[in-house]
Amino acid sequence: MVPVTALWLPILLSAILVFVVSAIIHMLTPWHKSDIRGLSNEDGVMTALRPFHLPPGEYAMPWAGSMEGMNTPEFKARAAAGPIVHMTVLRPGDMSMAGPLAWWFVYSVVVSIFAGYLAGAALPMGVPYLEVFRFAGTTAFAAYSMALMQNSIWWKRSWGMTIRSMIDGLVYACVTAGVFGWLWPR
Repeated sequence: MVPVTALWLPILLSAILVFVVSAIIHMLTPWHKSDIRGLSNEDGVMTALRPFHLPPGEYAMPWAGSMEGMNTPEFKARAAAGPIVHMTVLRPGDMSMAGPLAWWFVYSVVVSIFAGYLAGAALPMGVPYLEVFRFAGTTAFAAYSMALMQNSIWWKRSWGMTIRSMIDGLVYACVTAGVFGWLWPR
């Protein structure tokens, strides 16, 4: 068993490398270019929604309010007429990436802590690289990828978008696993 405190270097280095790799994937490649589409009448839709002063949050249209409400003729008619929308409303103003990037790095550190914890609980010092890679990589892949499928199952997010993001998660898991295998205590 290896205590997680002995793994501070691979935890930090793997989070830094995942951060860099994710920046390369999202900023320098066209891999996610088709994930989100714009509306042909964006200005009209924004102008139509603006008077409602929607507070930040998650919204669905049509909204039934309950399981019973989904069976009413009124709800069924609204759903049939469409469009059916799931949307996230953000605060208006600055679209700075600073906050999300900081949280992404914190998340990557947390994933690496869990990967290190599970690998350290299962493996002693000095085990071969591939053993560490397997434990750390499986944990990191589960953290970066597996829950993404729920978005396609329940919220109808494009499966293409989900699969591309899961492949990203596989890359991040391999980076994490590689760093842990390389820097595993001997």
